[in-house]
Amino acid sequence: MKTLYITHPACRLHEMGDWHPESPGRLDAINDQLVANGAMQWLGAMTAITAADHDLLRVHSPEYLAHLRARAPQCGYVELDPDTIMNCHTLEAAYAAAGAGITAVDAIMRGEAQTAFCAVRPPGHHASSDQALGFCFFNNLAVAVAYTLEKYKLSRVAIVDFDVHHGNGTEEIFAGNHKVLMCSFYQHPFFPNVHTQKHVKNMLNVPVSAQSDGSAIRRLVDERWLPRLREFRPEFIFVSAGFDAHREDEMAQLGMVEDDYAWITRQIVEVAEETAKGRIVSFLEGGYSLPALGRSVVAHVRALAKL
Repeated sequence: MKTLYITHPACRLHEMGDWHPESPGRLDAINDQLVANGAMQWLGAMTAITAADHDLLRVHSPEYLAHLRARAPQCGYVELDPDTIMNCHTLEAAYAAAGAGITAVDAIMRGEAQTAFCAVRPPGHHASSDQALGFCFFNNLAVAVAYTLEKYKLSRVAIVDFDVHHGNGTEEIFAGNHKVLMCSFYQHPFFPNVHTQKHVKNMLNVPVSAQSDGSAIRRLVDERWLPRLREFRPEFIFVSAGFDAHREDEMAQLGMVEDDYAWITRQIVEVAEETAKGRIVSFLEGGYSLPALGRSVVAHVRALAKL
């Protein structure tokens, strides 16, 4: 059964200036590497639907949606913060990025695939219920999780986040929700430097020091994530797949390589096959060294497809 590859043309139209590392070229780098590696033959390409407001309102406030609409420019740029900037296509792209997870979940629940990778931007895991942050406008993964819990009446959904930055928005949205377990690691101290919910039972978000390499991350996953995931017995797994912990990525100081991303993904696949009927939806988050990003996504997607 093929892994789905879900994207939308609008995701290439959002841009925040030629200087900005979160650029449309990220999607081009991923596509180029997938084509060069012959990967497209084992992917099922789909175009994302556009999320509806009621999908977003499961995790974002009405006031926040109104704020984004009011700030959206008809031309030029509008800064929400120095790093998170809207152009005239940003809202269209953000609605499409949020809809990708819904597209993936419905296809998987129809039995068309077990796994999916959403090659979308803007990314999502820093967006909280009422704030854009860190290049993120809507929390794409959170929108999909909330949709899945409501529509398919699942009892246990796991979130795995291996971006180099703490997924503060995802944590804020789901902290204390007994139907959700979130497992992550992130470089600390580092952006966004937001308080982590250390005493909330459904959050296992582990800070790691700069210069940690792939072997340290694998130990963390093996010793801390996997026991909690297996104890939780998720019925569906969602992944915030950031590739900015790669040693070639100059925006951070961790030392992962493609093999580490493949290994982590294989562990997630194994857990999903044990308790979740193999069901996984992965979302592109960070990753700003374009060569490393392309290679790492190929490794991740190959592992999702069990190749």
